[in-house]
Amino acid sequence: MKGETQHIEYKSGFNNEVIETLTAFANTNGGKVLVGVKNDGVPVKGFTIGNENIQQWLNEIKTKMQPSIIPDAKIIEYKNEDVYLQSMQYSWDSYPYPNATADSINWDKVKKFIAKINLTGRFQLPENPQDALIKLRMLQSNVPTNAAMILFSKENLLYNVHIGRFKTPSMIIADKMINGNLFDVVEESMQTIMGHLKFAFEITGRTTQRTEIPEYPLEAVRELLLNAIIHRDYKSSTDVQIKVFDQKITFFNPGGLYGRITEEDLLTNIYQASTRNKQIAEAFYLIHDIEKYGSGFIRIRQAIADYPTMKFEFREFGNGFVSEFSYTEQKITTKGDKVIHNYSKTEDMSEKILDIIKIEPYVTIDKLSVLLNKTTRTIERNLSKLKARDLIERIGPDKGGYWEVKKK
Repeated sequence: MKGETQHIEYKSGFNNEVIETLTAFANTNGGKVLVGVKNDGVPVKGFTIGNENIQQWLNEIKTKMQPSIIPDAKIIEYKNEDVYLQSMQYSWDSYPYPNATADSINWDKVKKFIAKINLTGRFQLPENPQDALIKLRMLQSNVPTNAAMILFSKENLLYNVHIGRFKTPSMIIADKMINGNLFDVVEESMQTIMGHLKFAFEITGRTTQRTEIPEYPLEAVRELLLNAIIHRDYKSSTDVQIKVFDQKITFFNPGGLYGRITEEDLLTNIYQASTRNKQIAEAFYLIHDIEKYGSGFIRIRQAIADYPTMKFEFREFGNGFVSEFSYTEQKITTKGDKVIHNYSKTEDMSEKILDIIKIEPYVTIDKLSVLLNKTTRTIERNLSKLKARDLIERIGPDKGGYWEVKKK
């Protein structure tokens, strides 16, 4: 066997030194302990173990380590000798949340979570919500973990997702702060982002049926949103920040790349995932919001392959991580990879105006003119169309009033 490294240590037998080593790994980036191997990497002759040994060792580890952990464990065979391989990493979100109890949890949210997991079939949880969190190791001695509180707390812990629509880096058109239950935050954030995106419409066949083509592939946008929320550093007070520009969208999350993964690794399709928040990631995995760990950027590259001029870039930035989509020409056709440079003549400017009014009801005609690069006369004409269709109504005076979008 190869020699010991920063993340691999050998022990000839199971003892307190094994537990001390695991404690050190738990407070860094994880590691592996091979029990039944001498310091020089030579297996101990005649060393054998069984499942009962593993269970005894796991119980002892759980008892002696505070907060307790249950490491991953398996038996491997090396040249006819049994060797015990143990790997473990204990993430911050697995620690008990300070001054919290089971009463701090919104159990209705947990019940919905259980129902969704059991429906997907990826895992089965007990219907009793407390038993379910215990099984997921999110509730220990009646104390919820950091992950349990971030996901299910009664109190809003104010981990914000800040979403803005920008015309230029200094000109903000719309701005929204989203926080609360993490699952709800994902859905509301996705809907807010979609509200800022442009959609092209392609008429197919001889019917009036049309195909909507989003400015960016929505599955890729969702991947970056989930990545920012799941892998952010929750010890930081900085918000997740999403900025939507005319031809670019950026995602920033506090906390740089975690573990030993590098930007160069992420450019490949064989990188190994390193998860900062294991329990939070597992929760989203169980409800099918994320797939195999470490495959998100691979799926993103596959999704944007149908968008000929689109770029996907990412970098560590300060104390965080930035990922970005950008393009030179918007995709507005599904007919091959050809990008048509002009919008379809069937596109109605009034629909764009309506989208802006939904986001910013106090928007003025002059500002609409700047945003859409159209004359004020064109804006007024399209506003008249919307009013004629009974889709909007002006409330209050021209100055100080606002537009009300009527529900249809």
